[in-house]
This record gives sequence, C-alpha cells and structure tokens, in this order.
Amino acid sequence: MIQIGDKIPEFTLQNQDGTPVNIMEFIGQKTVVLYFYPKDDTPGCTKEACSFRDQYTVFQDLGCEVIGISSDAPKAHKEFAIKYKLPFPLLADEKKEVRTLFGVPKSFLGLLPGRVTYIIDKTGVVRGMFNSQLNATQHIDEALKVVRGL
Repeated sequence: MIQIGDKIPEFTLQNQDGTPVNIMEFIGQKTVVLYFYPKDDTPGCTKEACSFRDQYTVFQDLGCEVIGISSDAPKAHKEFAIKYKLPFPLLADEKKEVRTLFGVPKSFLGLLPGRVTYIIDKTGVVRGMFNSQLNATQHIDEALKVVRGL
C-alpha cells in the first residue's frame, strides 16, 4: 500500500466525459486530494462526494484539485456528477488497476472496495492519508487538515 512519504505512480484513467486524464497533469501544478470510493450514488459515497463538493472552493483556494476514483464506468460517473453537481473529476478505474497500484484495501470481509483519501503534494509525494470505510465525510476534514499544514 502506498504510504505517507511515497511518490505516487503515474496512471491515466478516463474521466466522467470519457477523456483520458493523466495524474501527472496535476503534479507540479497543484496539490491533489485523490480519494478512492466504493460506488457512485450509494449513501456513504454520495455523502462523501457532496462534502467534497461543498468544500471544493476551499480546496481550490488552497491550491488543490480534488479527484475521485471508483470502478464505475464513465457514464455512471457522469450521471453521478450531474445529479449532485460535482465540480471535480471522477475517474473510472473499471479494471481496478489504479486501486491495486495504490494498494487500497478492501473492507467488510473483503467484499467492498475500500475508501481511502491521499493528499499528494506538488512533487507527487503523499503527505497525508486517511482510511475509513464508515466515516465518509471525515475524509474531507482530514484532507483539509493536511492541506492547511503543507
């Protein structure tokens, strides 16, 4: 599993519009709050996404980009983003390759994809990490604490 102090691996995934997004487009430009979540439009994931949405301008003012990743297809991401007015990219990791690359653990007896947030500085190094399946909205508070400390 990627830990604090590790450099993140390069990857490219499609966003909700079907456009390929390479994570390195952000490195050197902004701090990145990269959050892995289980599934679009489920109760916990909706609360988490809407909390990131509600704090998005705060993250932007701090020089951050928020990016969500799940194994849902771009079409599902698009519907989710429109329904909840999500202003940030949602990336489709349909083959779970990036989730595996980061070593995001499964939860609930290995049945559900894990919920982990990484705070990545402008050099591509992980400066903070929060792993909690049940406290979805706490990911936002934890990410803001780390970002403000950078």
